Amino acid sequence: MTADLLLSRLQRVTKSKTPGTWRASCPGPMHANGDRHPGLLITEKSDGRVLLFCYAGCGAAEIVGAVGLELHELFPPDPLYAQRERRPFLPFDVFDIARREIGIVAILAADLHRNKVVSEGDYERVFTAVERLNAIGEAAYGR
Repeated sequence: MTADLLLSRLQRVTKSKTPGTWRASCPGPMHANGDRHPGLLITEKSDGRVLLFCYAGCGAAEIVGAVGLELHELFPPDPLYAQRERRPFLPFDVFDIARREIGIVAILAADLHRNKVVSEGDYERVFTAVERLNAIGEAAYGR
C-alpha cells in the first residue's frame, strides 16, 4: 500500500516540509471526542513502509483499524515471500523421478544404437519420459 490509501481515509491531512511526511487528525481511540489538532504523523519510507506515530499514544493497529484497513497494509509485500511457492513435492523425490526417466531414455537410446528392435510401447515410453521431464522443468521454473 502507498500512503495515499491511508491518507484518503484520514481527516485534516496536511503535507509536512519533510518529503513523504504528512500530519492528520488521528482516528484512534484516544481521540474519541475528535482530534482538533493533527496529532498523527504519517511517514512513507523509500522502501514502501508507511509509519504512524500518534502523539496521544494510539497504536498503529488501532489507527488503521479505525479507517477500515489492516496493519499488514502498511508494509509492501515481501518479494522473497511472494516468490516462494509451496510445492506439493520434495526436491529429492523430483530428482529420483528425473533420474528414473533419464535412465529409461538412456536404455532405449543404447538399444537403438546397437540396432536392437524397439517395441512400439518402448518407443512411446520415450515420449512419456520427455513429457515428465518437461513437467518437472515447468514446475521448477513456474511456467
